[in-house]
Amino acid sequence: MHPRFVILVISAVLIAPVGFAQDKNAPTLDELVSKNIEAKGGADALRALQSLTLTGKMLVQQGQIQLTYVQTKKRPGEVRTEATLQGMTQVEAYDGKEGWKISPFQGRKEPERMSADDVKSLMEDAEIDGPLVDWKARQSTVDYLGTEDVDGTLAHKLKVIRKNGDVNFVYLDPDHFLEIRILTQRIKHGAQVEVETDLGDYEKINGVFIPFSIETGRKGDPDKQKVVIDKAEGNVPVDDATFRFPTTASK
Repeated sequence: MHPRFVILVISAVLIAPVGFAQDKNAPTLDELVSKNIEAKGGADALRALQSLTLTGKMLVQQGQIQLTYVQTKKRPGEVRTEATLQGMTQVEAYDGKEGWKISPFQGRKEPERMSADDVKSLMEDAEIDGPLVDWKARQSTVDYLGTEDVDGTLAHKLKVIRKNGDVNFVYLDPDHFLEIRILTQRIKHGAQVEVETDLGDYEKINGVFIPFSIETGRKGDPDKQKVVIDKAEGNVPVDDATFRFPTTASK
């Protein structure tokens, strides 16, 4: 037997137990989801947070344009987002059944109902907890895919397949177990799109940690939309009519 081959065989034998130990010590899916829930503040605090209003600014075109930003979420699955610039306000809302929008920057000042494909992203925006909490009740499928580098952080990667077929790749910080990136794959108007959302600057609101920095855009696009939250309020009373399609046209 060639001496070099012997050395390679011995090395493989020595390395094998180490690799097995590392796999054995890897966290399970249930452990990661549990740590994510605890990191957010715990199941009780999450359940107690029934509504959330976020106020701040939206930066577009690499920060050259700044809009006033307000988003309101309410359980079980309602959301309204407004972005205002020079007296014009863009609105996107979902009342748990249908989505609608007002797009003055595209010359459309009247409310319009949104297509089923466009509503998918609003349904995810309406979630206060994120894609991992209560994933079984939502009829999602979740798998742990090991670790992957996210801008220098070796993050835990989980794959969430939602009931509607959309896929979220959720990346958890290895130390704090909060989401630092979510990559979403969905079919929109017949084509697959990938949207990357980076989350950070978490702060505790009503006992729940909420990201105050949200950067979103197509995967690989350097010009992403960034939202910086200045103020967050939990459990402020919100009328359900806020999320519904307006019964009268705007003036």
